[in-house]
Formats: sequence, structure tokens, C-alpha cells
Amino acid sequence: MTPNWTIAFDADDTLWHNERGFQITQARFAEMLADWAEPENLMGRLLAAERRNLAIYGFGVKGFVLSMVETAIDVTDRSVPAEVIAELLSMGRAMLEDPVELLDGVAEAIEAVKSVAEVLLITKGDLLDQERKLAQSGLGPLFDRVEIVSDKTAEVYAHIFAQHDTPNQMMVGNSLKSDVLPPLKAGLWGVHVPHELTWEYEKADAPVGHRRFRQITALSELPELVTTLSQHRPLPAI
Repeated sequence: MTPNWTIAFDADDTLWHNERGFQITQARFAEMLADWAEPENLMGRLLAAERRNLAIYGFGVKGFVLSMVETAIDVTDRSVPAEVIAELLSMGRAMLEDPVELLDGVAEAIEAVKSVAEVLLITKGDLLDQERKLAQSGLGPLFDRVEIVSDKTAEVYAHIFAQHDTPNQMMVGNSLKSDVLPPLKAGLWGVHVPHELTWEYEKADAPVGHRRFRQITALSELPELVTTLSQHRPLPAI
């Protein structure tokens, strides 16, 4: 039977926990640099460094660690102790070895929609780290296709979904900025599944009133949403 849907899932903080590792590391970073900068000021400078460096380092732990090193050098006026740099690098390695912890009910939700959908994973970040997390998650066999991209734009989504000839197409994720707004621009459904922790860079306003936007509280609600939407004629892409 030809599927009626192509449904793509984000990975980090949609399928498994991710942001909390960054926040734990940032808290330790603030402790280490407490003699040079107040936590709020330090976090602001770190976020600014991350934003500057995204086009060079991309998303993920490695770019985050390099931005911490850059910020440490900056706030200490180039006098940061070598021991601090060594600990930052050690914390980065630890993050890259963190075990994957799935959010509740994700495997069941994916399996439930597979009966009516081609199921994709679309995630951004460091290739090796994302491949590691997917392998450890045990979710890989559930996906018909996996895409690890450098960034999530409307053009990227349009290119991926154009290769799937289904009347209904949807992206599901925790980030309004990356998983909802660009898919809506590309003519897809955008489903927001909020996570309790969100990186400041990924925050955006919800597209209230958009006819292809939906929000659910957990992935366990997705199968019912797909069933409800399937009862209506497919909306044309915009």
C-alpha cells in the first residue's frame, strides 16, 4: 500500500535528551571562570561566540567546546590557565561519550505512524556524533531514510521531501526555529513537541493561526494527530 504521509522526526531533544548535557557543562564553565566574569555576562559572551562560529564550526559539541575556549581566552584577556583549557577539552570529550537516553514513548510513536507513512530522521550537527547517538538509540531500523544536515532551512527540507511522492508531508521536532518554521515555509506540516530545555539560539515565536502548524505535548500524541489530519483532504503546498 502506498503511504499517505512522509513524516520526518528531529533527533536531539525530540527523540533523546541532548540540551541538558550542554547546560551542565555551561554551569561548570561558569564556575571555572567565576574569577573573571559573572555567570550572566559569561553566558551572553559564550552565546555570541557560538553564533559567530556556527558558519565555521557548525552545530554540535565540537563547535560548542571551541566557542567555550574562545570565550575563556576573551574574558581572561588571554591569561586563561592551561588547566582550564584542558578541562574544557575533557568536558567536551565526555559529552561526546554521553550515553543516549530516549524520551518516553518515542519508539512506540514512530512504530505507530509507520503503517501510514514513510518515516525519516532529519537532524543537524556533527556527522560522527549524530551517527553515534542514532546507533546507540536503537531507533535506526525504524527509519526509511536518515539525513544528517549542516543546517535546517526551507530549501533543505524542500529538497529532501521532494524525493518522496506522498500527498501529506510533515516535520516533527522540539525547535520552533529549526523544526517548524522552515518546514512551514517549504509547504509542509510543522508539528512542535516542546522540550523542557531549549538552547537560546533555537527559540522563536510560534506561528499562531497557521493552518499547517500543530503543537502536541508528547510524541505519544502524534499517531492520533496524524489520524485526525488524514480524515481531511491534503492541503496544497504553499
